[in-house]
Amino acid sequence: MAHEQKEIAVEPDSVKQCCARLYESDLAKLLLGESFHPGGLKLTQRIGEILGLGPESRVLDVASGKGTSAMFLAQHFGCEVVGIDYGNHNVETANQEAAAKGLGTRVRFERADAELLPIPDGSFDAVICECAFCTFPNKTAAAAEFMRVLRAGGQVGLCDLTRAPALPKALDGLLAWVACVADARPIESYAATLHAAGLMVEHVELHDESLSELVQQVRAKLLGAEIMVGLKKLDLPGVDFRTAKQMVKDVIVAIEQNQLGYALITANKPMTASP
Repeated sequence: MAHEQKEIAVEPDSVKQCCARLYESDLAKLLLGESFHPGGLKLTQRIGEILGLGPESRVLDVASGKGTSAMFLAQHFGCEVVGIDYGNHNVETANQEAAAKGLGTRVRFERADAELLPIPDGSFDAVICECAFCTFPNKTAAAAEFMRVLRAGGQVGLCDLTRAPALPKALDGLLAWVACVADARPIESYAATLHAAGLMVEHVELHDESLSELVQQVRAKLLGAEIMVGLKKLDLPGVDFRTAKQMVKDVIVAIEQNQLGYALITANKPMTASP
């Protein structure tokens, strides 16, 4: 019998607010650096190459965070990018950074909900979403929005945390506690969600090594942060280092046992709608 993934009983708005606060925090920047996803800008470049982005491309970056990927895409591929994020502070910071880099005519950021985009139909050539789809409470609605805002023939580039149908109970509990990664899915589930929205999955790549590298970096930075807090050279109120270190340890084991991973998935919007 197939394993049915347990649903996390949380309010959707609470999850969204939790994630927005987490990725706006000093702790996230300390542990994750400027690029808040496995593979960093190297994997962002890979998405752009697979999608064939160029100066004529109009790209929507969903859950754009502080705008690092969006600005990189504009600089590297010459495309126009609109980033949307649930966090006000992220949007303000990203717009300021884009202006400082002279990208104001090609990159802009707006506050919006990925499940209800304030964007006209058929507005974009590509939608990218990095390490965020797993955090959306209503993935079906988000995928439908991706489909709606793409022009015919447009493409989605999705990178996200993947998981085996079943995880060790201790780790599953931790993931449920840390709501922002609690709802990762197997690759087949992501593909099925995109397909149900009318998108045709074209390409899948495994990048588990990128997740492993990021988690190892977080482990080292977490230890350093704990030492700095102990020496009173860094103030991170409310951080439970013991629990955080145990979670990182359990994640590393799960990756080694192929129970957690990271994948790149692309899909396209057919040129004509299905009858």
